[in-house]
Amino acid sequence: MNGSIFGFLFLMWILILIGGGIAVTILGPISITGYGDLDPLINSIVKGGIAISLSFIWIFVLTKLKNLIFRKTFNF
Repeated sequence: MNGSIFGFLFLMWILILIGGGIAVTILGPISITGYGDLDPLINSIVKGGIAISLSFIWIFVLTKLKNLIFRKTFNF
């Protein structure tokens, strides 16, 4: 049981690091131009939307993994 929980925590930290790497290397250089004064606002909205989407995906993956671990551990 302890190994599964530690595996879950390890995967959680790996996903956090991967998400941070994606945000810095891929989302950082994204630049939208052609809208005049609205360029910074549109850039922020697009980057924020992608970051929030990645957060939801990470939460979904961790929830599925948690459910799998608890089903195996408690034989549900």
